[in-house]
Amino acid sequence: MIYVTVHQNETIDSALKRFNLKLQQSGLLRELKEHAHYEKPSEKKRRQRRRRGSRI
Repeated sequence: MIYVTVHQNETIDSALKRFNLKLQQSGLLRELKEHAHYEKPSEKKRRQRRRRGSRI
Protein backbone atom coordinates (compact mmCIF):
# COMPACT_ATOMS: atom_id res chain seq x y z
CA MET A 1 0.00 0.00 0.00
CA ILE A 2 1.28 3.42 -0.91
CA TYR A 3 1.14 6.23 1.63
CA VAL A 4 1.87 9.92 1.18
CA THR A 5 1.73 12.24 4.15
CA VAL A 6 0.74 15.79 3.38
CA HIS A 7 3.17 18.13 5.09
CA GLN A 8 2.16 21.37 6.70
CA ASN A 9 1.84 24.24 4.18
CA GLU A 10 2.02 21.78 1.27
CA THR A 11 -0.49 22.05 -1.52
CA ILE A 12 -2.66 19.12 -2.46
CA ASP A 13 -1.26 19.31 -6.00
CA SER A 14 2.32 18.68 -4.86
CA ALA A 15 1.20 15.83 -2.59
CA LEU A 16 -0.71 14.32 -5.51
CA LYS A 17 2.40 14.60 -7.71
CA ARG A 18 4.43 12.75 -5.06
CA PHE A 19 1.72 10.09 -4.84
CA ASN A 20 1.66 9.60 -8.62
CA LEU A 21 5.45 9.35 -8.68
CA LYS A 22 5.45 6.68 -5.97
CA LEU A 23 2.66 4.85 -7.79
CA GLN A 24 4.66 4.75 -11.03
CA GLN A 25 7.87 3.70 -9.27
CA SER A 26 6.17 0.82 -7.49
CA GLY A 27 4.75 -0.58 -10.73
CA LEU A 28 1.31 -0.98 -9.18
CA LEU A 29 -0.54 0.67 -12.07
CA ARG A 30 1.17 -1.57 -14.61
CA GLU A 31 0.24 -4.63 -12.59
CA LEU A 32 -3.38 -3.50 -12.29
CA LYS A 33 -3.60 -2.97 -16.04
CA GLU A 34 -2.19 -6.45 -16.67
CA HIS A 35 -4.84 -8.01 -14.43
CA ALA A 36 -7.71 -5.92 -15.80
CA HIS A 37 -8.61 -8.59 -18.37
CA TYR A 38 -7.65 -12.14 -19.20
CA GLU A 39 -4.72 -12.54 -21.52
CA LYS A 40 -4.12 -15.78 -23.33
CA PRO A 41 -0.72 -17.37 -22.62
CA SER A 42 0.28 -16.99 -26.27
CA GLU A 43 -0.50 -13.27 -26.17
CA LYS A 44 1.46 -12.90 -22.94
CA LYS A 45 4.52 -14.60 -24.50
CA ARG A 46 4.23 -12.42 -27.60
CA ARG A 47 4.06 -9.25 -25.48
CA GLN A 48 7.06 -10.29 -23.39
CA ARG A 49 9.05 -11.18 -26.52
CA ARG A 50 8.30 -7.73 -27.97
CA ARG A 51 9.29 -6.04 -24.72
CA ARG A 52 12.60 -7.94 -24.59
CA GLY A 53 13.30 -7.16 -28.25
CA SER A 54 12.88 -3.43 -27.77
CA ARG A 55 15.43 -3.34 -24.93
CA ILE A 56 18.30 -4.48 -27.15
